[in-house]
Amino acid sequence: MSTETLILTLVVFIFMSAICSGLNIALMSLNLHELHRKRKLGDKKAKAIYYFRKNAHLTLASILIANVGFNSAVAILMGNALNGLVAAIITTLLLVIFSELLPQAIFTRDALKFMYRLRYFLRTVIFITYIISKPLQILLDRGFGPEAKSLHSRDELGLLINDHIDAPGSELDEDEVEIIKGALQLSEKQVIDIMTPTENVFWIHQTANLDDKMIDKIKEAGFSRIPIFNKALTKCYGVLLMKELVDIDFDSQTIKLSDFRLHTTKTIGTKTALDTMFRHFIAARTHLMPVTLNHKIVGIVTIEDLIEEIIGHEIIDESDSTLNRI
Repeated sequence: MSTETLILTLVVFIFMSAICSGLNIALMSLNLHELHRKRKLGDKKAKAIYYFRKNAHLTLASILIANVGFNSAVAILMGNALNGLVAAIITTLLLVIFSELLPQAIFTRDALKFMYRLRYFLRTVIFITYIISKPLQILLDRGFGPEAKSLHSRDELGLLINDHIDAPGSELDEDEVEIIKGALQLSEKQVIDIMTPTENVFWIHQTANLDDKMIDKIKEAGFSRIPIFNKALTKCYGVLLMKELVDIDFDSQTIKLSDFRLHTTKTIGTKTALDTMFRHFIAARTHLMPVTLNHKIVGIVTIEDLIEEIIGHEIIDESDSTLNRI
């Protein structure tokens, strides 16, 4: 074999070995379940590569068989052309640098892209080695079973979402990131963390009468919903909506509170987790719920309080005061 032919053959074999080595590290760096999610979202690269990653033992066996074959061919050619020790040293350096180190460093930067571009090469390798790689796949599948789905903890999800802030190519803006992070933290917080204590709540007891003076107090408070409690703060009779009082002339008449239709609500415990509060509001069909501790009303919580906790900002409307707000 001429020197030129030898060098050309070595270059081809080392190049093919490099491709196999890069595909090997690329295959194992792809997460099967993440690839499945991308596939369901219509990612064409994920669709094309999913088969190879799903049948990882078959693909891996085929790649390694081809890789070992190319490396062995390089070693044989070098051994025939050079002295044994020199051939071993040169072969080792060539394979480590050009067939292992460089391709693995390159392929891991965008594993899906390289796998997609070399998908036909992969199919060819699997076809050629199938008679050996298929039995190996069966043995490995039976020995190790299917891959377990990897789930992220709440803290890990928060860090993953946080990575999207100011990241090039991210589809999430800063507000969306804050909302998602706020929602992830809901289960770690309780109603007592966001409720308004009764001493800061404008409420009316059930025996009160609505006259011009009481209406002036309600207007001054600026609340659209008024909870109705007994004086001992052990029972909530419902919620009075200010919009239902607009057409009534209280200057010429006094009306008992018991004559009004109150909107029913349900009480909630102080230790209720915030991630369940939306369901409680939906079930109670109300925006305001009294909070109880040891059978006594100690505060109120509103759907606005919950939304503020999610978005991480206080919602202040035109009528809100900075000291006292429902």
